[in-house]
Amino acid sequence: MNEKNWSENVIIVDADYVDRVAFDLIVNFERMLERRIPQADLARWIECVALDGGVREGANQTHVILIHDKEHAELKNFVPANYDDEINAKAFSDHLGEFTMSALPVEPTVTTKDSFFVETLQFVCQQKDVRRVMVVPDGEHIYNKVKQTLDRVDDDQKRITVFTMQPMPGGSFRQEILGYSLMSALGIRGEELSSL
Repeated sequence: MNEKNWSENVIIVDADYVDRVAFDLIVNFERMLERRIPQADLARWIECVALDGGVREGANQTHVILIHDKEHAELKNFVPANYDDEINAKAFSDHLGEFTMSALPVEPTVTTKDSFFVETLQFVCQQKDVRRVMVVPDGEHIYNKVKQTLDRVDDDQKRITVFTMQPMPGGSFRQEILGYSLMSALGIRGEELSSL
């Protein structure tokens, strides 16, 4: 990663983690709603994360970084799914602007995914052009490392939002519940849940 041309908005995702959470939601909601739940719409999910992270309608630029284990060639519970063919170096546009995606595989003989995730987060937070950072870590696994990293960010102008499946002990950042954006991407509507 170089230091030139960073987008104002950056989303950093542990893709393996979010794929597992999507699977769990699919299994649980198929049972609860007694209907088939389709795979999650990746673009819709990214858009929901951006909205929760403070991005508003306009000609915004958002860089999405999907960090995954090298042995995983694709997401199992999202469409599009294949990192090399359908996600990496691809972009899409909607009413929130343009989203450019990077899929970064982690080679286990070089570093761990946790270390790479935290180092990427540190690097992104140091970029002066970045104003909003949305972070989707494996919250059950490395939340404390993410919290410590973000507590050291010395830039009051950055809006940082961390997405977890349940509220976590606070830090110097905002929190959002990951499940809501995933439910939207899976096509699960609020009125379906209220009728349960």
